[in-house]
Amino acid sequence: MTTTTSAANPTGVVGSAHTRLEGRAKVTGAARYSGEVPFPELAHGWLVLSTVARGRIRSVEDGPVLEMPGVLTVLHHGNAPRLHLDYIGMLDRPNPVIGLFQHDRVPFAGWPVALVVAETSEQAREAAEALVVRYETEPHDVEFRAGHPDAYTPRDSPLVVAETAKGDLEARLGASAVVVDEEYTTPEEHHNAMEPHAATARWEGGRLDVIDSNQGSTWVAGELAQLFSLDPASVRIRAEHVGGAFGSKGLAPHLVAAVMATTVLRRPVRTVLTRRQMFSLVGYRSPTAQRIRIGADADGRFLAFDHLARSVTSTVHEFVESSAVLGRVMYDADAHHTGHRLVRLDVPTPTWMRAPGEAPGSFALESALDELAEKSGLDPIELRLRNEPELGPVSGLPFSSRNLAACFEEGARRFGWAGRDPRPGVRREGRRLIGTGTAAATYPSGVGPSTAAVTAEPDGSFTVRINAADVGTGARTAMALVAAEALEVRPDRVRVRVGDSDLGPAMIAGGSMGTRSWGWAVAVAANELRERLALGGSVPPEGVTTRSDTTEAVGALAAKERHSFGAQFAEVAVDTDTGEVRVRRLLGIFAAGTIVNPLTARNQLVGGMTWGLSMALHEEALRDRATGRHVGADLAGYHYATNADVPRIEADWVDDPIPGDPIGIKGIGEIGIVGVAAAIANAVWHATGVRHRELPIRPDRVLRAAREARDGAVEGGAPRA
Repeated sequence: MTTTTSAANPTGVVGSAHTRLEGRAKVTGAARYSGEVPFPELAHGWLVLSTVARGRIRSVEDGPVLEMPGVLTVLHHGNAPRLHLDYIGMLDRPNPVIGLFQHDRVPFAGWPVALVVAETSEQAREAAEALVVRYETEPHDVEFRAGHPDAYTPRDSPLVVAETAKGDLEARLGASAVVVDEEYTTPEEHHNAMEPHAATARWEGGRLDVIDSNQGSTWVAGELAQLFSLDPASVRIRAEHVGGAFGSKGLAPHLVAAVMATTVLRRPVRTVLTRRQMFSLVGYRSPTAQRIRIGADADGRFLAFDHLARSVTSTVHEFVESSAVLGRVMYDADAHHTGHRLVRLDVPTPTWMRAPGEAPGSFALESALDELAEKSGLDPIELRLRNEPELGPVSGLPFSSRNLAACFEEGARRFGWAGRDPRPGVRREGRRLIGTGTAAATYPSGVGPSTAAVTAEPDGSFTVRINAADVGTGARTAMALVAAEALEVRPDRVRVRVGDSDLGPAMIAGGSMGTRSWGWAVAVAANELRERLALGGSVPPEGVTTRSDTTEAVGALAAKERHSFGAQFAEVAVDTDTGEVRVRRLLGIFAAGTIVNPLTARNQLVGGMTWGLSMALHEEALRDRATGRHVGADLAGYHYATNADVPRIEADWVDDPIPGDPIGIKGIGEIGIVGVAAAIANAVWHATGVRHRELPIRPDRVLRAAREARDGAVEGGAPRA
């Protein structure tokens, strides 16, 4: 994107820091979220979840509950509206909405078996807790392990190709001077957004009107229309303010249940999930077990590359945690294999969670790279730079831009990497061992078709209308800056409307594609409007509006590997008495195209890096094998990083021009988390001399690994963690 400079117009609007347009409304409470918009005669729904992990519903004893104060109805598989179950949705659906109240089967603990609707939320909750549901139980399996006998190769989908292969892997491993062959594991992790999932549905003037918290109103409106066999024009979805999403806010059960209830009662119905319910109803990151095999010659150049990733799916829907995709972009070799395997268990369906695939995949791959560097006697950065590919390792396509080397160069300079002693376990401060580590990061920079409208108002202001989803990222502000740049006006003359399916189709906020997709559509419409206004004439009372649709332009893009890249650096202190790992410094340097708003961009990157720290040291959801249920399914029992755990985190970027690109923007919402866990794990090795291949790196694991290392040294064995 070019920056317009003139005496009469602002300079460099895009690329200058601006506070959020809606910031004041949010901190004063004026911004209303989906669970706060008032409606007359509003009824409240409360979901009842199964207490067994597998079986059938024998009975829903709703008679006594219907007699309780305020109760309006109890919906379940015996009386709920029928859904159209055979449609093909816009996206590969990760959440279990298709069979909601449609049959008596229970596929996992926490499956919705009923919805109680009452005059108040308190009445609905009391009645829901009193509802008796009887089950016929069946044996269940909720235990994920690498050697599970029922692992299978998933089907290819538009989102994930299950396997890629070129070259003779075993032959090139055999010819390698140095080989790493290790397994890395990550646990089940959850994305509980600050704003709980909530939806309010009503019929108004013959249309289904829904206030929802989601990542794409176009997507959700289309799914609901097909699910309930409605004319798409009769469905309106609004999501003006969304308090975090991270992949979890799509077509979820509480939304479908609210639509069912308003259809039956013909009055507005609101359903809000509790924190505990979110652990089973809105998806999570699957646990993974990943085997990495890399063979290199004496100079550290890769001859063989193999990444096999295993993860969990449910019996309801097939979802792939695509952890093996990272190597398809990052590193090439004569023989290059990547693949995924699934284990189908009696658990909720996993879903997209910030940097799906790349986050757990980078822990495994970038840890293996560090191990290979140690074995090869090479600096970890030098090893990566020696294996920089010129073309996509699997696709053979050129990169739109790839400035990973510049990220490592700048990061190493700012972090002080040159003064690092490569020997592990030699730097000590009292009882704490100090270590540093690094890792590479990447995430795709895709784009989706979007429409936008920009209006010149009679008062000299401008209104941008685009069905973007501002999930807390500052999307409104970014669109105002893009429009102001194209219109050659100050940003304070631009208003932005988002989050309404009536505004027209637009890309979801997901896959780090939002700002690039919406910005392109807004820029096209704004440029056309500027050219029209330049012809002269007054603006009529209704304003002057131009519209854009990037569908054709997106389809005409040349095939290329389009990604953001980054280099992560970490310094840790490991307490040898308690096993506690403290991260003292994190630095991330990124190459992410044009940075529209440095203020919110840095916020996104630091947020992702913080989550990566939490992933490395804290997060781990556990299931009781006997009941199939979570242990500690709330924000007290599920550990995550808090303010006291987070050190000084620095995020910055290098210049990353994209020759010939129509908009020059890449995504930054997810790359911040990628590679952080590996950088921390590599730093822990550098501090202690012991590898940790299992997340999170808990104090008990650190102490056990240190003890095993000491025992191994005494016995002459090789320590492992």
